[in-house]
Amino acid sequence: METGPTGGALGGDDLSPSSPAAVISRWTFEVSRRYQHLLDKTVPHVLNRWIGCLAVVLIYAVRVYFVQGFYIVTYGLGIYLLNLLMGFLSPQVDPEMEDGPSLPVSGSDEFRPFVRRLPEFKFWYSITKAFCIAFVMTFFSVFDVPVFWPILLFYWIMLFILTMRKQILHMIKYKYVPFSFGKQVFPNPSSFCDSVSLFFLGIFDCVIDCVVLCFFC
Repeated sequence: METGPTGGALGGDDLSPSSPAAVISRWTFEVSRRYQHLLDKTVPHVLNRWIGCLAVVLIYAVRVYFVQGFYIVTYGLGIYLLNLLMGFLSPQVDPEMEDGPSLPVSGSDEFRPFVRRLPEFKFWYSITKAFCIAFVMTFFSVFDVPVFWPILLFYWIMLFILTMRKQILHMIKYKYVPFSFGKQVFPNPSSFCDSVSLFFLGIFDCVIDCVVLCFFC
């Protein structure tokens, strides 16, 4: 009859606040809370955040330049950054997938700012974290796979150009620009969006021709 309460007491000790699992859980929660608090404090400091991100990028570039390797890591990093860029330039509600609030198409329409699928803060945070992880990976030789890096560079440039061209065509089709400049009134917002999009499309077409000439001539 006495063994029951004793067993219950032992089970309760395992879940007590002084148990190792509870201590680790509290410590993890506290670290996570303080880390999130620091991130929240950086939200309004846009310029300082991007300057810090640029410093991280330069440190990674110098590291790769001096070790002359880890091109596969850099290529994977470039693909990930391209994916982030597409999310940053895309509207939160894709007009092709579902009906949602659209940008104004006439001067009498109510002003609605462009809402991104990937907000600026998450865009910055993901880029910075990606470069930090890639920097750590450069200290492990298992990730240094021998490869002819100009081929990877060519693949990435072509993928970037084709992806951006597709994004610009999407902007032209649905008449939006992925930036908000405040409440401005244009005589014809639709024509303005088309002009901007066609301008960038012309630039990318010229870049495609230059890349092809450089690699095949």
